[in-house]
Amino acid sequence: MTTHFRRFIAIGLAVMLSVMFLSSTLMVGASTNASLGASIGEAYRNADLVATSKNGEAFTQSAVEAAASSPAVEDSYAERSTYVTFEAGGGEQYGRLRNAAPASLEGAILSSGTLPSHALDVVIDVKTAQHLGLSVGSTLELHGAGPVKNAKVTITGLIQATNDPFSSSAAQLVASESVLNAVQDAGAGFSGLQFALKPGENVSEAKEYITHRMEAAGAVDPVLETAQEKVTSTVAMLSAGQDQLTVVLLAFAGVAILVSTLVVANTFSVLVAQRTRELALLRCLGAGRSQIRGSVMLEALVVGFISSVLGVLAATGLMTGLIAWAKSQPEQAFATLAVPPSAIIAGLVAGTLLTVVAALVPAKAATAVAPLAALRLADDASVKNRRGKVRLVLGVAALVGGAALLVYGSLNVSLPIALVGGAASFVGILLCSTLFIPTVVALAGRLAAPAGVPGRLAAVNATRNPARTSATAAALLIGVTLVSLMMTGAATSRSAFNDTLAENYPVDLSAQTALEVTSSTDPAQALSRIQALDGVSAAVLLQPVGTLSDSSTADGGTTIYSLSAADAASVLRDNKLKPSPGTVYLPEDSAQGPASISTAAGSVTLDSKVLRTRHVPAFVESSSISASALPETPGMVWVKLDDSVSGDRVQALQKEIAAALGVHERTVSGAAIERVTFNSIIDVLLLVVTGLLGVAVVIALIGVANTLSLSVLERTRENSLLRALGLTKGQLRGMLAIEAVLVAGVAAIMGAGMGIVYGWLGAQATLGGVATVVPAVPWLQLAAVFGVAVVAGLLASVIPAGRAARLSPVEGLATA
Repeated sequence: MTTHFRRFIAIGLAVMLSVMFLSSTLMVGASTNASLGASIGEAYRNADLVATSKNGEAFTQSAVEAAASSPAVEDSYAERSTYVTFEAGGGEQYGRLRNAAPASLEGAILSSGTLPSHALDVVIDVKTAQHLGLSVGSTLELHGAGPVKNAKVTITGLIQATNDPFSSSAAQLVASESVLNAVQDAGAGFSGLQFALKPGENVSEAKEYITHRMEAAGAVDPVLETAQEKVTSTVAMLSAGQDQLTVVLLAFAGVAILVSTLVVANTFSVLVAQRTRELALLRCLGAGRSQIRGSVMLEALVVGFISSVLGVLAATGLMTGLIAWAKSQPEQAFATLAVPPSAIIAGLVAGTLLTVVAALVPAKAATAVAPLAALRLADDASVKNRRGKVRLVLGVAALVGGAALLVYGSLNVSLPIALVGGAASFVGILLCSTLFIPTVVALAGRLAAPAGVPGRLAAVNATRNPARTSATAAALLIGVTLVSLMMTGAATSRSAFNDTLAENYPVDLSAQTALEVTSSTDPAQALSRIQALDGVSAAVLLQPVGTLSDSSTADGGTTIYSLSAADAASVLRDNKLKPSPGTVYLPEDSAQGPASISTAAGSVTLDSKVLRTRHVPAFVESSSISASALPETPGMVWVKLDDSVSGDRVQALQKEIAAALGVHERTVSGAAIERVTFNSIIDVLLLVVTGLLGVAVVIALIGVANTLSLSVLERTRENSLLRALGLTKGQLRGMLAIEAVLVAGVAAIMGAGMGIVYGWLGAQATLGGVATVVPAVPWLQLAAVFGVAVVAGLLASVIPAGRAARLSPVEGLATA
């Protein structure tokens, strides 16, 4: 280890970065779940168990008492909630009111003041308080649908704003039971239950027992889940019943293990020739086979374990930095770091085990044949010898079989099958690399002909030692393919996410115009003022032109609005939603079939199309109905916001739009805040993927630097012979630099091409069931990867080329 410390530094870096990649991936999974728990699962993050109704029915008081009295339950919280209005900030506001939970189960975090302790106390989220100019001590009159219908309450505290995308669009209020009794209908029931279990209680048994007690008390289909299971089921509900998040994270872990294996094994493959001859010489001097294997295992064990420890520490540091940066962003403050024991244990075991396994290959090669035979150089794999034929057969089989599985998994939206197929096909390509990469590099070498002797020598070197060329290219091929895969997959997935959000939330904000039109609330003038607001991208006015006349359905009497195709294109997020004449577009769950519409001029029947969203009213293209606007029916304004608008700015825009239209702020609705919140969650997920991209890039660069350095060390005598034959120091440096650039360029182009295909098919296998996946290729990013790979190859050749040039021909030729 002291004699060949340079080799072990190179190996140690490869192992360290591979372990860093694996551990980072596992930390990403845990951190993502923790971040989702702090956003979607914020309300029940302190609970051991959460009870909800499968069919959405509220729980009765008897079911709540039966569950709370279970022997395993330490504390419980039965949630009641309702929506209320109140006057503040110059207008009528809209908020969600719930009853306060016991201290052990309260999900709200107090920013200032105190939690409700008296009958008419209330706390409100700090974002709403700042927006409306409220503070501790302010009074509010809450209006609801209950028997008393209003309650005058005093704000005793401010709580942190919620990160839950389902609740972030309304003011958040928490009060005592007496306030809920005043503003909510009697017998409304409880929307959910939370339980803190006694220490040492078995969660599974408690689930089953509480479920039986609730069913016996009359609860219909109660569902008991842990807080994490509730988060997972909520995410699955958002993705058509499929837990795609867990599948994606497991796929990342699988990719990380594959890359780790390939990088470590590839680094050792460059040492095979040197190591085999060295170990064979030791056998000639009397060392036994067990001694040789023992020494190699000990070396690998030490290097692997130390490198794995450093890799785990580096992964923890990387994730800590990424999450700290994310938390510093106001829209991503819910980002949470989690370092599970599995990330540490898997990193240490995988790194050490992979190093030992990969190190045994040269030892086995040296001890499997007679020492004197092992001292001779082995033939490289070629289609002309048995080794080459075996590699070709295995490689082609893996490539064809893996490609078939990859395509099958993508078409059938099965990520595990696609992952296995992609891994097998890539291994097949690596097995065949010795047979085609040197030829491709030699063809590319024609571009180096103008460089003279160094250029021609560099091209010849590619085919003269195919194993060396393939090993060097494979180091970069692995990294570039992975980086390109993730970049293409991330871009394609982000595009699919955006399309799905656009389909579910096609309009950012909407508001009805005032019924009594005055000079200050004229819709045309109000529209001009709205369009001039900071953060508004487009705003259009929709006129009411009719109502659905079928009174036999729940949609009967629904107002139909009219807008032109040009206005729809400017304001709708969903690019596929292009209204055409003769069709009425209805919100989700509307009745199918032709729609009869009553207008001021009579009745008209149009084809209907039911959309996959509830966030738009029924509308038609303006030429479909030529009737004039309905009297005594307000028009509607649709607003599209800039993509960079923050949640705080959305709330401010709601107030400004309401003022321009002369309506209450609570009537300005839309999915803008939900969209911003969901996009923030997606940004956090893609942020950690970007961190993994950085690790993959570093792995690739270290890998190519290792192989180039080791290949120069391997041909010390060869380079010295060229110097003795007249090659100058500058020409030697040029030859090695050109060779490195050729190999890096070929590997980068091939890796980028394979990465695009793998990334697209992987995104299809992951998201094909919940979104339309259209390939999105980040050409600029891939061009940057190509540039980095070529420059990295050039820089990687500088140190070994300088070392080779400084060595005198005589000293080099005397090297063993």
